[in-house]
Amino acid sequence: MDAFEGSKGYMTIWILFSQSSTTIIIMHMFSASSHLIMLLFLSISWAYKRRKMYTLENSKSVLKNTYFSYYWSALISCMGLSFCDIIICLLNYLSGYIHGWSDLKYVAQLDFSFRTLTWFVISVYLHIEFSHSSDRKFSILLRIWWAFYFIMSCSYLIIYFGIYCKQLSLPFLLWVSNVVSIIFGLFFCYAGLFAKGRLDEDLHLLDSLLKMSSSQKNDDGEQGPSVNRESVTPYANANLFSIFTFSWIGPLLALGYEKTLDLEDVPQLASYDCANVTFTCFRNKLESNYNGSGDGGQVCKLKLMKALILLTWKEILMTALFSIVCILASYVGPYLIDSFVKYLNSSHQLKYKGYVLVFIFFLSKLIRYLSERHLFFQLRKMANRVRVALFTIIYKKGLRLSSQSKQGHTSGENINLLSVDVERIGVFSWYLHDIWRVPVQIVLALLILYKSLGLASLIAFAATMILMLANIPLGILQEKVQGGLMDSKDRRMKMTSEALRNMRILKLQGWEMKFLDKIIGLRNFETRWLKKLLYTSAMASFVYLCAPLFVSMVTFGFCVLMRIPLESGKILSALSTFEILQGPIYSLPDTISMVVQIKVSLDRIASFLCLDDLHPDIVQKLPRDSTEVTIEIVKGNFSWDLHTPNFTLKDLNFRVYHGMRVAVCGSVGSGKSSLLSCILGELPKVSGHIKLNGTKAYVAQSPWIQSGKIVDNILFGKGMNKERYEMILEACSLKKDLELCAYGDQTIIGERGINLSGGQKQRIQIARALYHDADIYLLDDPFSAVDAHTGTHLFKECLLRILRSKTVIYITHQVEFLASADLILVMRDGRITQAGKYEEILSSGIDFMELVGAHKKALEDLNSIKHGASLDNLINGKEDNNILCDEKPTQDEEESEAKNYKRENLVVPEGQLVQEEKREKGRVSFFVYWKYLTIAYKGAFVPLILLAQVIFQLLLIVSSYWMVLSTPISEDVKPHVRESTLIFVYIALTLGSSLCVLIRSMLIVTAGYKTATLLFNKMHLCIFRAPMSFFDSTPSGRILNRASIDQSVVDTAIPHKIEELLISVIEFLGTIAVMSQVAWQMLIVFIPMTITCIWYQQYYISSARELSRLSGVCQAPVIQHFAESISGSTTIRCFDQEERFIDTNFKLVDGYIRPKFHFSGAIEWLCFRMDILASITYAVFLVFLISVPKGVIAPGVVGLAVTYGLGFSIYGVVWDLCGLGNKIISIERILQYACIPSESPLLVEENRPGQEWPSQGKIDIVDLQVRYATHLPLVLRDFTCTFPEGMKIGIVGRTGSGKSTLLQVLFRMLEPTNGQILIDGINISKIGLHDLRTRLSIIPQDPTMFEGTLRSNLDPLEEYTDEQIWEALDKCQLGDEVRKKEGKLNSIVTENGENWSIGQRQLVCLGRVLLKKSKVIVLDEATASVDTATDYLIQQTLRQHFLGSTVITIAHRITSILNIDMVLVLDNGRVLEYDSPKKLLEIKSSSFARLVKEYIQRCNF
Repeated sequence: MDAFEGSKGYMTIWILFSQSSTTIIIMHMFSASSHLIMLLFLSISWAYKRRKMYTLENSKSVLKNTYFSYYWSALISCMGLSFCDIIICLLNYLSGYIHGWSDLKYVAQLDFSFRTLTWFVISVYLHIEFSHSSDRKFSILLRIWWAFYFIMSCSYLIIYFGIYCKQLSLPFLLWVSNVVSIIFGLFFCYAGLFAKGRLDEDLHLLDSLLKMSSSQKNDDGEQGPSVNRESVTPYANANLFSIFTFSWIGPLLALGYEKTLDLEDVPQLASYDCANVTFTCFRNKLESNYNGSGDGGQVCKLKLMKALILLTWKEILMTALFSIVCILASYVGPYLIDSFVKYLNSSHQLKYKGYVLVFIFFLSKLIRYLSERHLFFQLRKMANRVRVALFTIIYKKGLRLSSQSKQGHTSGENINLLSVDVERIGVFSWYLHDIWRVPVQIVLALLILYKSLGLASLIAFAATMILMLANIPLGILQEKVQGGLMDSKDRRMKMTSEALRNMRILKLQGWEMKFLDKIIGLRNFETRWLKKLLYTSAMASFVYLCAPLFVSMVTFGFCVLMRIPLESGKILSALSTFEILQGPIYSLPDTISMVVQIKVSLDRIASFLCLDDLHPDIVQKLPRDSTEVTIEIVKGNFSWDLHTPNFTLKDLNFRVYHGMRVAVCGSVGSGKSSLLSCILGELPKVSGHIKLNGTKAYVAQSPWIQSGKIVDNILFGKGMNKERYEMILEACSLKKDLELCAYGDQTIIGERGINLSGGQKQRIQIARALYHDADIYLLDDPFSAVDAHTGTHLFKECLLRILRSKTVIYITHQVEFLASADLILVMRDGRITQAGKYEEILSSGIDFMELVGAHKKALEDLNSIKHGASLDNLINGKEDNNILCDEKPTQDEEESEAKNYKRENLVVPEGQLVQEEKREKGRVSFFVYWKYLTIAYKGAFVPLILLAQVIFQLLLIVSSYWMVLSTPISEDVKPHVRESTLIFVYIALTLGSSLCVLIRSMLIVTAGYKTATLLFNKMHLCIFRAPMSFFDSTPSGRILNRASIDQSVVDTAIPHKIEELLISVIEFLGTIAVMSQVAWQMLIVFIPMTITCIWYQQYYISSARELSRLSGVCQAPVIQHFAESISGSTTIRCFDQEERFIDTNFKLVDGYIRPKFHFSGAIEWLCFRMDILASITYAVFLVFLISVPKGVIAPGVVGLAVTYGLGFSIYGVVWDLCGLGNKIISIERILQYACIPSESPLLVEENRPGQEWPSQGKIDIVDLQVRYATHLPLVLRDFTCTFPEGMKIGIVGRTGSGKSTLLQVLFRMLEPTNGQILIDGINISKIGLHDLRTRLSIIPQDPTMFEGTLRSNLDPLEEYTDEQIWEALDKCQLGDEVRKKEGKLNSIVTENGENWSIGQRQLVCLGRVLLKKSKVIVLDEATASVDTATDYLIQQTLRQHFLGSTVITIAHRITSILNIDMVLVLDNGRVLEYDSPKKLLEIKSSSFARLVKEYIQRCNF
């Protein structure tokens, strides 16, 4: 009977207990009845289940291990409870036997007996069911009972507290029994209701998904959801104890402590957390919402929100439960602090009562921390689940968007959905429960205050409401400012993204600094909002930290005014309650603001999901081989804009039979590409019918190349057939490219194929289409980007040989390729004006005659070069009808071409051109912290900030000491000071501390804002001044991540994290000082506890830091893949690769979530251990205090130390330190890009050329030698020649001969190794880059237009008048087209100029040159995307308007360079021939003559 303590034995205890015997009897009777009812229901359920025995064999093998651990945990817990109840039953029986039986003991004995029997029966039930059955989930009856039992135990504990507070003693064993019941009940709720129980909501769905995942085969299986069970996260199979203590993350932390973690070290997610399973569940929830609704399945905000709630309802319930427990536990300390002070002040209290209070303090602190840890972990899990669902649903929607929908949403806006809106909705999980939690916290706080201060609690309530109302305008202002900040950031990021995409043209034109100025201007506008946001946040932080001070000042002042007695215990209870009220005061307005932001994000995502999909019924697909007709269009009218009366394509009627070659030709903007789009089903149909028979393959005019390996771009999801693969490489002239690459076809292609030439990209596209082995081939001008020799080879090998039995529709501007077509379609203004064979339509209309006439005119010019002489001597043999050229290149030509290819190989032997993103490893360098702290004002604000926080903490502690020491312990003790003095001093100290808070917040905000601005400017200047090689090897997604996500962290998060860390450290030191002042001996405990915590932190941080870095690195591929997929959705849909790309997205999302999930486990692992140490330390401290003899320490001071100890934990410091460490990585990443080596200076003041330079345009190239890198061979060698002023120079040569390299050196995109280039006698290496590039003009191979207006595209620097612009448009044949548009010069240009044809974009580039009127003009394949007639007009325009200018032309069309003055033939980086076309053609063996010969052979039909 030692368990029942008391001075008069058990009889005395039961007599005291009988004072509330009625309440206790009712409680025991209710408990006994409940257990009896549970026994009956369990017996009935068991009997019914034995009769109807069924198993789920398919699922048993899948999930047996998952639930086995939970079965054992539940079984042991039930047996443990049964054993505890037996002990209590025996002790109660022994007490009754010795002291006699009362009504209370009879009922208690009955209750304990039923408890013992019930838990024993449940144990037997669990053992039998899980040993002889394949059930993998606890029955609904058990789960309901466990939840009920937990709630009942919590209720009993509250009632016991009520009885105890009435000075009525309770048996100690009753307390222990009830606490044990609560702990076990919490375990039961977790295991029975929530522990991975989501699988049982849709068993059939999960099994099918797991089978599907296991059957999917891919090359990159390490990120896929289908992996070996050994590599799955330990959390999937962890037992209850491991989950409770977060021990499952231990192996990963141990590995991270030994080595730097890489992504392959991070385990895979559990099956039910994988992206494909989450997406399927979410899609089903979303679709079930609008099944039967009359809105046609449109997703609205409410349906999206409902689907997210249904997806995470179990996590929501679990976190709600943990929130309730955490709130209740947090108020136990403030509620009992007054009783503890009275206990210390009384000399007649029972000794065991002190230990009971210590136990309750310790238990409440422990429960609070444990529930808080699992609450935070589950909130993070829920946020990840929401992110996965939205990532995947948005990606799938993006693949299905129609062309009109894509035009209405820019890529920047779509990317913001993933990077901003999805992240915001994920973060909202932290605010989800604040909606109901804040009012509950306020009510509980007011009840405690009412107990301590009576009516003064109403004043506290009023003060709280005032502060909340004061926060509301701050919240509204923050919301407005946040909206303005996001809008301005969107504009800045759109401009940045566009500049990065077109950095090459910006540097060639000398516009990069102008665009940088625009971005800086947008940033300056953004910083106005940022400054408002930061200072508004500083005011909100001021209100937050001063809230308890203000409420306490008002409340105590009212008490003094109303003569309400203030005692030390009541003051301490009130102070600790005010501290807890600090959270709700700040949270409610913040939550309201977050709700508004979530509404906006949900609206944006819902509107995106409501965009029109590509209509599946545009094209009617016929059964394969059902008819000889492959493509048929009847009375077809199509329009990109269904709301305009002007159709894009009109009155289409044609039929294509199996095996036909159909050529489509026409002038620029006639609708050729739109014709292919309508066959693909991409162009909206107004009327008519399209029928298609067979599979399709598509080669786009603008090559779409996916980031990744060359071989993956060619295979494009199909299996490797080595024989066919090699044949296609040969046919597409890719063999030599791959053989001379360091990594062959394993070479990684950069973003948008940035490290490939235009011809290589086009040939890879053609190879992809050929390998697909489709029935129908749609080729959009596939030969424009390759030279004449390669074009001939492609046409002969691909179209005439490999595709000879296929249906091929090809668009071409080369008239020489038309004669081989079975059908030619001539287009003008969206109509097919002529159709038939070459000879048939040649004399039947003027449209085709215009095209052929221009071609013939070019040939006449070619003939005139020989002064009328016949060129028959250039042609050997008669050409066969089925081939273009019988003659093969000579051996010398092949060797020369091989050398050229080798020269063109730019891949660095040491590694791929595009490397994995650089990730710093190990601890963040001290230099990074120091750089951040000292970059603004040289760190002058740092000591001032520290001083302000230290003074604040000192004033706070002094004010608490003042209130405690100046007030009596009890009512019968006389106050030490006058009440007016008491309150005035307290108000003075409070106002002083508030002022320190305000000063500190303002200093931090000011320094943070200045630092963010300086880092932004420095990083962007370095990026825009970086050489082009940096952009060739760096995907834009990496730069954009730093300019958006990392910059946002620097703008707002890091100053906030520094403030939080400063507060935590100073507050922790203050708490230790207060506790040590009362009991210095506690330093003996504090020191080892702190050392242990530091060791834990060091053990944890190495893994957590790398997991955080991995999460940042793995986010960019998700966004990049999304942007890449949307831009290439036409190609993806044509090849029916949507499912493969969706699966790739699943793997990328899983790769992003994996480190985030395990980081969540790691941080809670650390905090759990910190909390345990803090709770034990606090318990030791309390035991020491009650062991000190009465009167040695003032009870009020002891109470103050206990009050400070309620919040004692080093985990706050560690949490904030780790949080800052994770955020400071953004500084690390920005500093990486703030140290990029720059190009040569933009301006060299001592060598600035005159305003008229170049006045003549003479170019002298002397002994030029160029290489791409020091370890690579020379690209141009011993290059010497002169381009006389005013001459028209044509540069020709095989692929890789050095043509484009020469132009790069001319614009100093590459710096020569030796030699020099002189323009009008000035060495271009001696002058600034800006002076050079702005004085030269270029029309690039890839025509570039920027989002905005036509005027801003023609004149970005705003230097010309409208008249000059119209004149330039007329000269470049665009004037009439622009006049038809509603906006004229202000006509809208969408992103990348998508609403203008490529030919029109090329003419706009010509218009820029016409405006600039430079003396040196470079044309780099400038007419590749226009028809022959337009090409002829452009050449005429250049000859007419640039008579005195030096024009350098690189062209694949021989006709483009025949009417020029000089031809420069390059071979292997050397000048092979340089003379007039006439003289070179007279030499039959010249390389130029051979090139012309090939061209004439193509044209000699």
